[in-house]
Amino acid sequence: MDSSRERLSKTAKKVHFELSAILRFALLAVADIGLIWFITQLMINGFFEVAVVLIIIVIFNTYVFLAPKAYPLRWMAVGLSALLLFAIFPIIYTSYVAFTNYGDGHLLTKVQALDQIQRELYLPEEGRAFEWIAYRSEDGEYLLWIKDAAGNTNLARQTDADEEDHILEVIPGENGIGELDEAGAPVAIEGFTRLNRILATTDTNLTRIKFGDPEKTIQVRSPSEAAELLPRYLYNEDEDTFTDQVTGIVYFERQGTYTSQQGRTLTPGFRAGVGFENFENFLTNPALRGPLAIILTWNFAFAFLSVFLTFALGLAISILYGDPNFPGKKILRSLLIIPYTIPSLITILIWRGILNENIGIVNTVLRDLINFSPNWTTNQWWAKAAVLIVNLWLGYPYFMLVTSGALQSIPSDIYEAAEVDGARGWNKFWNITLPLLLVAVGPLLIASFIYNFNNFNLIYVFIQGGPPIPGASTRAGYTDILISYVYNLAFEGGRGVNYGFASAISIVIFIFIALMALAQFKFTNMWEEVSENV
Repeated sequence: MDSSRERLSKTAKKVHFELSAILRFALLAVADIGLIWFITQLMINGFFEVAVVLIIIVIFNTYVFLAPKAYPLRWMAVGLSALLLFAIFPIIYTSYVAFTNYGDGHLLTKVQALDQIQRELYLPEEGRAFEWIAYRSEDGEYLLWIKDAAGNTNLARQTDADEEDHILEVIPGENGIGELDEAGAPVAIEGFTRLNRILATTDTNLTRIKFGDPEKTIQVRSPSEAAELLPRYLYNEDEDTFTDQVTGIVYFERQGTYTSQQGRTLTPGFRAGVGFENFENFLTNPALRGPLAIILTWNFAFAFLSVFLTFALGLAISILYGDPNFPGKKILRSLLIIPYTIPSLITILIWRGILNENIGIVNTVLRDLINFSPNWTTNQWWAKAAVLIVNLWLGYPYFMLVTSGALQSIPSDIYEAAEVDGARGWNKFWNITLPLLLVAVGPLLIASFIYNFNNFNLIYVFIQGGPPIPGASTRAGYTDILISYVYNLAFEGGRGVNYGFASAISIVIFIFIALMALAQFKFTNMWEEVSENV
């Protein structure tokens, strides 16, 4: 009896294992086929970087789900793939883009740009223009009725049609042609539907199709006209040049833009490498250097003052409410945490209304009390003060929570020993509390400094970097920090979007922050040495 149960159990486990394996193989096959198709489309359109990442993901997942040795990785395969695609790849790609001209005018791949340039057509001197009416079959085949200036009418098949005769005479009763209207166009053609001329021009397929003789094709170019059009720019693949069929000008490829010797360019351009040009533009351009010193100085001051003020206020509240005899401290602490629970974007917008120079409650009260109204948005010093006040409101609850826990971890016997030695309140705080506290919260202070160094949301949403710096040749304001200034240069400078330039500056910002973080970590190690002597 027991042996039969064991056999049944083993059989059930074997069947379950086989079914699981079949299901795993089936799901893996579907996923791989879908990804391979997607990778193929990416490569056809020139998105090779993303295609390479997806190829790595396909190979990795296939190995993990098929190789018994890789069994432990199966539970992390999807997460690791997402990490590679959405975290690691963007970092690598940003670094790559920093050395390219990627931006407005250069958003396409070379394949796409070549295709668009070659689509531009022109009507040669010997070319004829026609009136036209289009007909379409259910399977998407088109016929084009044409009438030239002399009144001659014909039906033109698509140039890529299998039939030998691409131009047909318009004879009722032949080739499925029905009766003719007043203009001489067939009212109906067997197997085809006559299209409204105005609506037909919205059909992107129709405007791209070539009709008639392959050596003298006809294309629709407006609701009223079709013509014997030719490509205006002929591409020489060996020399990588375009020749203008109208003017004879030759365009050479220069950093993603086809440019003639006379300085004319063809659009669109395509993504191409430009070396260190973006970095040189940021570091050497006189137009950028003007406000850059002001902005960098304020950026460091803003980050330092934000950390100092929020930490000081949070610590003061923690010490104040650390007194066990303080009445109602639980309720007050709960109320003081409220700013931390509200989304910062909403809080910033509320403060922007509170500090409105005309109708804000702060200025209204100050005008009534002392007849004084600060210019929160037009005076550089008041604007900087406003930004620091709002950031203080947003940041102090965080440090209040952090320091409250850190203060409780300091042994009370240290304070008792200090009191025996005659230490008083300030001495205990400066020589015991602060050193031990900084050891615990030092990394958090560094993280807060880095966050505020790049606190784009506050600067942009509250005041958009204003007030503007007089005489600056680029869009720059007194409260701009480096990241908001970069945003203005790259995306709102009136010159279009420039992802390559923005990526280059983001790398510069990363280097700044990395150096500051290293220096600050070294500084916190000094506090650890101090704490060892406490």
